[in-house]
Amino acid sequence: MQYVYGPVPSRRLGRSLGVDPIPLKTCNWNCVYCQLGRSTPLTNERREYVPREAILEEIKEALAHHPDDIDFISFVGSGEPTLHVGLGWLIRSVKALTAIPVAVITNGALLYRADVQEDLLPADVVMPTVSAGSAELYRRIHRPHPETTFERLIEGLTAFRARYRGRLWVEVMLIRHMNDDEEALRALAKTLAQIQPDQVHIVLPERPPAEPWVEPADAEGLLRAEAILGPIAQVVHPFTNSVHVHDYASPEEAIVGIVARHPMSESQLIQALNLWSSEEVMAALRRLEAAGATQPVERLGVRFWAAANMVFP
Repeated sequence: MQYVYGPVPSRRLGRSLGVDPIPLKTCNWNCVYCQLGRSTPLTNERREYVPREAILEEIKEALAHHPDDIDFISFVGSGEPTLHVGLGWLIRSVKALTAIPVAVITNGALLYRADVQEDLLPADVVMPTVSAGSAELYRRIHRPHPETTFERLIEGLTAFRARYRGRLWVEVMLIRHMNDDEEALRALAKTLAQIQPDQVHIVLPERPPAEPWVEPADAEGLLRAEAILGPIAQVVHPFTNSVHVHDYASPEEAIVGIVARHPMSESQLIQALNLWSSEEVMAALRRLEAAGATQPVERLGVRFWAAANMVFP
C-alpha cells in the first residue's frame, strides 16, 4: 500500500493503522528535531496532494485484512496532514465505514483556519504539538512558514478547544538546552493552561533529528517538565521493537515500508523483522543501500536507517 501502513504499536493509541495523505516531506514547519529530516521547501498550501479516493480504498482494504486488529485509525503525514484539503472528507468517510476511533496527529499550525477546524471536529482524538511558550522559542524549534506564527498557533488551538468535543492531547517535544529549563517550561505551562488540553504528552527526539546538534532532555529535564507542566503531563516513550510485518513479502519490502515513516536503528529492525534471520535483514539493508533506497544515519553513536529521500545534514 502507498498511503496506509500498519497496524503499528503506539503507547498512546494501541494498535494504530497509519494513514499518510501527503508526500514526504510536505510541511509548513521545519522542526530541528524532525525524524523525517528537513522540509525542503516549506509549504503552507492546502491542496489535493494525493487522490482522496485512493486513500479511502486503501483504508477499506486494510480494514478488511485486519477486522479485529486495529484500535485507532491515525492520520499522520510525512509532514503535516492538514495540508491535504480532503482530510475532513476522509475523516468523515472513515467514520461512516467503521466504529474504530480516528486520531489526527498534527502540528496544529493551521487550526486558526475555520475550514481546518471543521475538518478535525469529527475526529475522536486530535494530537497537536506545542513545544514552546514564546514566539522566539517557537521560531527556533519549529522554523515555521512565515504564515504559521506562534500567535496563530495558540489562537487556533484555543478556538478549536472551545468547539471540539473529542480528546485533545498536546505533544511537547523536550529538547536539551532549548525548552527544558525552568523559564521555558513555566512559559509553556502558561500557554498550555490557555489551551486546556485533556492530556500533555512529553516526548523526546530519540530518532535521528533534522539537525545533528539536537539532544533529548536528560532525566533531570524530564522530572522538571513533569513537575512544572502539572498532573496532566506524562512522559511517553515510543515502542521500538514491535511492528506488524506479516503483510510484507520480503525483508526489503518491510524495511522500506517501515523506515519511510519511522527511521529505526539496526538492532530495532533486526528485532522487529523477526520473520527473517538477522543475516537476512542485514543483507537486505546492504542491498537497499546499494540500490539507493535507504540511507544510514548516525545518532549518538547508534546507526539508524532512514528513507533515501529524507534530508539529513
